[in-house]
Amino acid sequence: MFKRKRSYGLRTTITFMVCAVVALVLLVLYIIFSNRIIPQTRESLQDKALTIARTLALMPLISEGLDEGRSEEIQAYTVKITRRNDIMFVVVLDMNSIRYSHPDASRVGQPFVGGGQKLALSGEESISEGEGTLGKSLRAFVPVYNGKGQQVGIVVVGLSLDKVKGIIRQNQWTIIAILLSGALLGAAGAIVLARKIKKMMFWMEPVEISTLLEERSAMLQSIREGIIAINHEARITLMNLEAERLLKAAGISGGALNQPIGDYLPALRLETVLNSGDAKFDEEIDLNGTTLLANSLPIRVNGAIAGAVVTFRDKTEIAHLAERLSGISVYADALRAGAHEFMNKLHVIMGMTHMGLYDELQQYISGTVRNYQNEIGSITKQIKDPVMAGFLLGKLSRAREAGINLMLEADSYLPESEGPEIIHELITIVGNLLDNAMDALEGVEEKEILLAFRYDQGRMICTVQDTGPGIAESLREEIYVQGFSTKGDNRGLGLHLVRRSVEKLSGSLLLHSGGEPGATFAADVPYKIKGEENE
Repeated sequence: MFKRKRSYGLRTTITFMVCAVVALVLLVLYIIFSNRIIPQTRESLQDKALTIARTLALMPLISEGLDEGRSEEIQAYTVKITRRNDIMFVVVLDMNSIRYSHPDASRVGQPFVGGGQKLALSGEESISEGEGTLGKSLRAFVPVYNGKGQQVGIVVVGLSLDKVKGIIRQNQWTIIAILLSGALLGAAGAIVLARKIKKMMFWMEPVEISTLLEERSAMLQSIREGIIAINHEARITLMNLEAERLLKAAGISGGALNQPIGDYLPALRLETVLNSGDAKFDEEIDLNGTTLLANSLPIRVNGAIAGAVVTFRDKTEIAHLAERLSGISVYADALRAGAHEFMNKLHVIMGMTHMGLYDELQQYISGTVRNYQNEIGSITKQIKDPVMAGFLLGKLSRAREAGINLMLEADSYLPESEGPEIIHELITIVGNLLDNAMDALEGVEEKEILLAFRYDQGRMICTVQDTGPGIAESLREEIYVQGFSTKGDNRGLGLHLVRRSVEKLSGSLLLHSGGEPGATFAADVPYKIKGEENE
């Protein structure tokens, strides 16, 4: 496992977003509290003043005192009420707005100052703000009636306006303190939440996660092996395109995701890997005649098995690729061409025998033997290595079948090599260059290939020239890339193998360009002759 450098961008973003949400919520709460709780505080104080005033207005002491003009009793009683209820004043007025009580006894008998008593004199309760001899106040006016139901005066209860505003401010600061506490708790929670989320995301940013997913998807779909993954419930969670292709070729198709692997593809036996935790390598699995080579491994997370994954490939494709990489197919093609030509000649001989054309048969056999001896003689005279000579005879037969004139240059010479490794790589080089040249001659009227070997002081230069359409200048580097081909799918390996063999022998490969049609490849490699002493 690799470790990524911790990134704090996502944590900062999450923290900022959560804090912004918390701040927005707190702002909304502050507005709600300001519009509801603060007015309720003022209303509560008004109700307090009004309740005290109503209570006093109903007391016989007040109504009888006003009716009989006894201000001393009213004054003494209202002073007690003022002190016990923590209010600014209690003033009792007669119908002429003359005070019968006041916190300052010297003002008893004087007219009420501050106004606002008109509604109360007409028999209605009211609340208002005003400024009198004691300062600004919030006042509640309640009419007073005697036993006969006649209004005899007014009770005025006042609260200090500064004190009212102070209580409101105190409530505002209480609200702010509560909201600030909520903000701090929200910020702390945001930091903890952001850290938790970041940890769950392996300390990666969203951009990194999306890039990682894109890379993972691209890698899974570009792999030449089928991949199937299951979770701890043995249900399929992943299948790449190559797996779908291989299974479709074996006659298995349909929606696979979230399906139990035991129902969809029981031959893989992934449940055993999931249960035992033991990996299985290079297991051959037969699916309706298609043989797959599979590797199954458990997926462990923190030491516990969380699933399993299997990778598989068509065994036939692997065998074919192994043949191409090892050069066996080069030899096999040459032998196949020779055997095919030999069988054709046997069929001719058999047919002429059945028809009794013995004189013509003798001439045919003599001509065939003579041509074969001439061909063998020419090859063996110039090509001293028996493996290469036999290989070229097979290539000559294949070229004749394809209607191609394959010629070995007259002054070509290839001495016997010191070891089989050198000649094996050289056959890979020559065989793939000849195959490419034959492919290039498809659709060409004049089909000729010229092959030449030139040995000089420990180096061998092998040249293959064809009369095909040639190779475009823009493709002169791409043609060596494995998988690149202008001939269709499942091609593009020959020139890659040529370059690999040339590099393995510490040689060089050139593509000559000139005015003549076709392409000329020249491979220059070190070549030690058998029996030659090392200097």
